[in-house]
Amino acid sequence: MPGLTSSQTVGPFFHEALLRDGQTTLVKPATQGVRIAIEGIVTDGAGAPVTDAMLEIWQANGAGRYDHPADTQDKPIDPAFHGFGRAGTDKTGHYRFETIRPGAVPGRGNSLQAPHIAVTLFTRGLLLHLTTRLYFAGEPLNDTDPVLALVPDEAARRTLIATPVAGTAIPTYRFDIRLQGDGETVFFEI
Repeated sequence: MPGLTSSQTVGPFFHEALLRDGQTTLVKPATQGVRIAIEGIVTDGAGAPVTDAMLEIWQANGAGRYDHPADTQDKPIDPAFHGFGRAGTDKTGHYRFETIRPGAVPGRGNSLQAPHIAVTLFTRGLLLHLTTRLYFAGEPLNDTDPVLALVPDEAARRTLIATPVAGTAIPTYRFDIRLQGDGETVFFEI
């Protein structure tokens, strides 16, 4: 039929078209908050590394406020932190971000959400991107977070928890993403 475009899956063009130097480091010297690193590996259903994925993160600042006009909380804005980053996976499926630990933000009904980072994943073979959240191991607010509560299975909930990495120069958290199969990361429909 004239005028129709065939459907295609996402990618694998991220490294050439969408990734730029500096997108993995969200902090500047003046950024307020506790500096951290987030690192991990993206794997497919067979456990093989996904070497051409792109991850985007979006998060609140250290005080728990987003750099967005819709966030009108009475919390400080950090002009040196915008909360958005983008990273590609390397030839071993690894990625890394340097950022700050986000503060807690309000949720529905003004309930407090645990500090978290929104993660969006793009990779070949997907018709749509995948969306998940990264939470921090040991965070007391995880027990009452309304989004984590939507995941009743404890093993599935653990796929959303980033764990500390010992012996690093700055606090570093490991957050692996499994696209399908055993240990599949929880993804949200939004």
